[in-house]
Amino acid sequence: MSQETLGVTVFAPAKINLTLHVTGQRDDGYHLLDSLVVFASVGDQLHVKPGQKISVMTKGPEARGVPTDRSNLVLRVARAFTGMPGASFVLHKSLPVASGIGGGSADAAAAFRGLMTCWSDGEVDAKMFDPAHTPMFDKLLALGADIPVCLQSVPKRMRGVGEVLEDTPKMPLLHAVLVNPRVSVSTPVVFEALNNKTNPPMPDVLPSFSGLHGFVSWLGQQRNDLQEPACALVPEIGNLLAVIEGDPNCLLARMSGSGATCFGVFENADMANAAAKRIRKAYPTYWTHAVRLGGFGKASLPRVKRSG
Repeated sequence: MSQETLGVTVFAPAKINLTLHVTGQRDDGYHLLDSLVVFASVGDQLHVKPGQKISVMTKGPEARGVPTDRSNLVLRVARAFTGMPGASFVLHKSLPVASGIGGGSADAAAAFRGLMTCWSDGEVDAKMFDPAHTPMFDKLLALGADIPVCLQSVPKRMRGVGEVLEDTPKMPLLHAVLVNPRVSVSTPVVFEALNNKTNPPMPDVLPSFSGLHGFVSWLGQQRNDLQEPACALVPEIGNLLAVIEGDPNCLLARMSGSGATCFGVFENADMANAAAKRIRKAYPTYWTHAVRLGGFGKASLPRVKRSG
């Protein structure tokens, strides 16, 4: 390591499941998925410094509820590195906890990117974060099924239990509103409430779209199979979807992941911002953000600062 003090800052964008088809269940209980995953312009920030011990401090508007014990995914990723002396993390939490948008998994993936950068003495190479080329893939997958898809923060088709990642055809940038109604949703309970565990996947070959309306029309023919059981368990989700869908400019409303965060797709940023403003006024306690949805690979690359 260099004698300089090295600090790394990593953006951890929210993960959004535009589709989530539950296609089966393995003998070990894990569910098989077919999901179109994109990322959002909102996310957490993780600051990493090499050290002799592993520690994490959480700050920010959504820090409450983030575990700081051995169950914290950032710490678990750090402990998975063999030969790493240690690192201190400061996590600025902007994403709600356990909300269906991969906050913990995104933070874990950001920790991996930050630690790899520290390990390489500040070198930032996007290839280091390619899940197809990291020898730690199996370890990361074991820590969380969504961690591998969050490593590069670019659109992917995710299949299996999260281990099969495929590039997607060209998709238009989406302007959207993300809303979380501040209710707790248990992912295992939602999966348990799903009556049919074997549902049709997306088409074998995903179509390419150059225009927004064609893409949204196709998305409308796909599903989130967890949305119905989540709405049955937590009525606030169904009510929220009705609110988003009721906006005259909304093109599509759907839940992400196992909930409770929902998204609405709009024609442009002005319409998304206006919808977010209306929802904030009507539901001031909800977490509401107008965002862009797509790929944020460049934005999620570690930023290195040296001092001393």
